Amino acid sequence: MGYTIAEKILARAAGLEAVKAGDEIMAKPDFVLAYDFPGYTDIIFKQLKDDFGIEQIPEPERFGIFIDHMVPATSAKEEELHIGTRDWCSKNNVSLYERKGIGHQVACEVGFATPGAFVVHFDGHVSQLGTFGTLAMGIRRNVLEAFAMERVAIKVPQTTRVDLVGTLNPGVMARDVFHHLVRVLGSASCRFQVLEIGGSAASAFSTDSLQTITGLAMFTGALTAIVNPDAERLAYALPRARKQLEPVSSDEDAQYAARHTIDLSTLQPIIVIPPSPANTRDLKDYLGLEVQTGYLGSCVSGRLEDLRIAAQVLQGKQIAPGFALHVVPTSQAIMAEAAREGLIATLVEAGAFVSSSSCDYCFGRIATMAPGQRAVSTGTLNVRGRMGSPDSEIYLCNAAVVAASALEGKIADPRPYLKG
Repeated sequence: MGYTIAEKILARAAGLEAVKAGDEIMAKPDFVLAYDFPGYTDIIFKQLKDDFGIEQIPEPERFGIFIDHMVPATSAKEEELHIGTRDWCSKNNVSLYERKGIGHQVACEVGFATPGAFVVHFDGHVSQLGTFGTLAMGIRRNVLEAFAMERVAIKVPQTTRVDLVGTLNPGVMARDVFHHLVRVLGSASCRFQVLEIGGSAASAFSTDSLQTITGLAMFTGALTAIVNPDAERLAYALPRARKQLEPVSSDEDAQYAARHTIDLSTLQPIIVIPPSPANTRDLKDYLGLEVQTGYLGSCVSGRLEDLRIAAQVLQGKQIAPGFALHVVPTSQAIMAEAAREGLIATLVEAGAFVSSSSCDYCFGRIATMAPGQRAVSTGTLNVRGRMGSPDSEIYLCNAAVVAASALEGKIADPRPYLKG
């Protein structure tokens, strides 16, 4: 009887020969990650000292902290939070990444996405490290345990496998693939499980696309998502890896809670209507709905693939008068490459407002929406108040749809702009 990639990673992390779904284990995370945010890292740092008497954490190389929210600070209180984070990292010799980009993406760039590693964070979107064969979980309630103790208590999760086959049609992107999964499987279909992505189409996907799919895993109820790493993903991850581990993959006879096959050739562009990421609909049914603003960015979208297709749609055109298009590359490294390719110039010339990498647009700290406004967005959530007023509306879609809608001032199909 074989094992899934998640079971193999957790067995090693627990120092056991093998584990199966349902086993209660104590596993040592290879890496513990966090971004500074009020009520999280500041409280963790205080509790480590006051409640656990920890003045200096052991094995500081296992930790990584990111300053990617409230960047730049707009108040003294926000800057004080950053100062506290800088001081704690300096005193504990912990790696700090500030103004490098959104932490989940930067974590991949600096080697925390080590194939075969077990990683924890309090934010579930860290699941996108799974693109590289890393088991990365958001353990919001138990993350203090990971800071204070060598091991964390965990129940080995079951795994649901999704095999992607076929080829995407023009104008259909990884966002549509994931939202289609939510539509056909259900928003709680993988509750407390690992979502394993495979199949011939997954192997053909770009790394950008796989990071989008794995990064959104929580909206199926999954604890995380993972891919059996292929040569392309290993070629990226292994030279950056912060720890020498043997990459692993699921066995052919591994046991899954469920297994599904999705034919991508049948997919059309999808839109997710407010106020829930489970509200998947066909884009064609919402064409023409007036929108006032657009956001192209976030930890799950805003990479080169997204910027390239937006630039293709916007090339030589102007966004609609009064429409505000905000483009936020996922990391500074991505922004630099986009500039070298000329994408930034194309977007700016079309009327987009391009900003340095930050999480702040995604949760409404910047470009805050007013009552009655509607947005098209590649952000992570469309719940009420996510990007400002609870009386505004967010429609989640792919980057091409955001760009086409910016041109028309209403929800638009990007495919006519992509011909040729």
